[in-house]
Amino acid sequence: MNEFEVNILAADRPFYQGPCVHLQVPISTGQYGILAHHRNVIAAIVPGKLRLRTPDGAEQTAAVSRGFLKVENNHVLLLADTIERPEEIDANRARRESEEAQAAMLQKASIQSYHAAQARLARAINRLKVKGSID
Repeated sequence: MNEFEVNILAADRPFYQGPCVHLQVPISTGQYGILAHHRNVIAAIVPGKLRLRTPDGAEQTAAVSRGFLKVENNHVLLLADTIERPEEIDANRARRESEEAQAAMLQKASIQSYHAAQARLARAINRLKVKGSID
């Protein structure tokens, strides 16, 4: 089976390092799939669902936040602010964060605070989707 090496790191911890047969990551235009011998590329990661399949057929999913992806010579490096497995996500906390972000967006204190609240809302919604609490 064709495989490639993957190194996925969050700001606070490593998420996965090892062989992979398929990796799917969220970018601004949608989900981006990577297989063995993929062309070299650098891409910005947006909040969304990451999917990874190892050579033994095991699949992992995670909520990923903003970050960067580099594919070069059959090796993938993904750096993200946060990466969480579904079992690590507290759905109640994510709902609370979503509500707080929505309230902050309505206050319109400044453009910067609006965009920060918008980013917090996107992360909270993504976490709930990966957890399976919303569609």
